[in-house]
Amino acid sequence: MPVWAQFSPASAAEQDFTEAEETILPRQFRNLSLGMNLDDLKTNLLYDSYFNFRGDRDVSFLPARDQSLVETTGSSFISRAFFQLRDGEVYIMSFTLNTRVIDHYSVFTQFVNNYGQPSYLDPQMAVWETEETRIAIERPLTVKYIDRIVFNDILNESLLIESNHVFLRQEFLNDF
Repeated sequence: MPVWAQFSPASAAEQDFTEAEETILPRQFRNLSLGMNLDDLKTNLLYDSYFNFRGDRDVSFLPARDQSLVETTGSSFISRAFFQLRDGEVYIMSFTLNTRVIDHYSVFTQFVNNYGQPSYLDPQMAVWETEETRIAIERPLTVKYIDRIVFNDILNESLLIESNHVFLRQEFLNDF
């Protein structure tokens, strides 16, 4: 094969695609991670100086299938943090950052340097995704880590419930 054929635009595009597929997104911020159980989350929040976690009073149990929410204030760079759990494990971590001490451009630039260009970008949001993880930087300055597998399961379940409701509604209407 001629030397010039080895560097054709098609092979360069394939190489870029392969590199994008190999990007591994973090599922962790400091000692907090997706998939972490509630007890480990509470312990790590207590000992992390970026959070003002007050223990069980910052934990709420939601009526949906074994879901809970941990909400805490932060200090320094983090204003607020939310952790959603399903079946006792974290599947969403959301950090609202303090824009008086950290700016959107700095966070965005750090993500681009670490993980490449986002897979989706608009003025309100930048998103990096793999099959397992989604990380979004949103405005106002919030960084969200999402376990896509758990999140998609929840969406699918809600669609099933909704479709069943539509069916039952139609059955009711058919009685007239």
